Amino acid sequence: MTTMFNKQAETASVDELRDTQFKRLMPVLQQAIKSPAYARSFKAAGLSPQDVRSLDDVAKLPLMDKEDFRKSYPLDLCCVDRRQLVEMHMSSGSTGTPVVMPYTMPDLQQWAQCMARCLAMAGALPGDAIQITPSFGLFNGGFGFYHGARMLGMFVIPTGAGNTTRQIRLARDFGTRVLTGVVSYGIRVMEVLEEEKAALPDLKIGIFGAETFSDSLKRKFIDGLGIEVFDIYGMTETGGVGTLGQDCPAHNGTHVWEDHYYVELLDAATHKPVRDGELGELAVTSLTREALPVIRFRTGDLTRIVSRERCACGRTHVRIAPIMGRVDDMLIVKGVNFFPKQVEQALMAIPGVRPNYQIIIEEVDGIRDVRINVEADAGVTGYIVEKNLKEALGFSPKGDIFAPGQLPRQEGKAKRVFYKDASGLH
Repeated sequence: MTTMFNKQAETASVDELRDTQFKRLMPVLQQAIKSPAYARSFKAAGLSPQDVRSLDDVAKLPLMDKEDFRKSYPLDLCCVDRRQLVEMHMSSGSTGTPVVMPYTMPDLQQWAQCMARCLAMAGALPGDAIQITPSFGLFNGGFGFYHGARMLGMFVIPTGAGNTTRQIRLARDFGTRVLTGVVSYGIRVMEVLEEEKAALPDLKIGIFGAETFSDSLKRKFIDGLGIEVFDIYGMTETGGVGTLGQDCPAHNGTHVWEDHYYVELLDAATHKPVRDGELGELAVTSLTREALPVIRFRTGDLTRIVSRERCACGRTHVRIAPIMGRVDDMLIVKGVNFFPKQVEQALMAIPGVRPNYQIIIEEVDGIRDVRINVEADAGVTGYIVEKNLKEALGFSPKGDIFAPGQLPRQEGKAKRVFYKDASGLH
């Protein structure tokens, strides 16, 4: 059994978890209708909180998605008086109006508790040095790790993003044991360590998130950094990084904190429930958020239930598979449907291929094609890459091999998919 932050909650029986979920659901629904946006939604559906008499009745409630957040900008979904708010974070808004998440003091405590569970589950201990590389700003990543690390009693090194050479020096000087960041920044750390022929002997744990994370790429991290790697899960709408959960040392699915969140797997087209083991869109209802609890929030993330049984780590909370992709991420080329994560999985399985690549969708005269550019060591040929991609995707994409460091990098989350038309690459 691994280290647990709250053993009683993390090992509760299924019956205890269901009882806790229902007891917490009712006050959340009563809280939600204090929000103008939720009140309108419930009225349009002809429902009231009293119509929910069991967890099965959650399916009666209206679904919501990112568009509901955008339409309610800035605080129309908020369920408390403005004077109770103590913090806010929001998404980048790169695709439209940003998604805003406000917090009361109890909300920050809830976030910290979920994060502390994730950190402890990864093997972090009080007093360990944790280096927090996500930015401290409107994006929730840096603050989420900070709140959790403080609650666990860790030694915080709040570097934020960028200046990788300095990051490595600080990690070496202060004995960083736990490194956190977005997946693509972990790749950058590996690159600079290789360039500088440096090592981080104290580093044992890497916790990465915010981007799809294939098993092959995890293996690159394990081999390149010599650490155990964990995939943390959470989003702005659920309260931030780590709120939903993380994988444990068994690495057989992501534990979702069911005493804080009720989850459903739905068919992405019909919104009907799918069977355990089938791919579906994750919908989330928060049970312990105060300022803005989401109710049947369609995350857009595609996953499946791995198991509802007690895990080898001792935890009883449901396990879901790593996110395959998003509902709107699916690409269709030459009649074949695939997700960017499948491309990454195939590429990272090739010895010598580096973790930086581009998927370029080209459209000429209405005909769509795909080009996949990759960075690779000398000796990796286009034929090798094409062969592996054909086996994984079912067709042969075009593409080129680039020397390490030649493809562009982005600050924060890496952009992997590009579209090319007459106006250029975008």
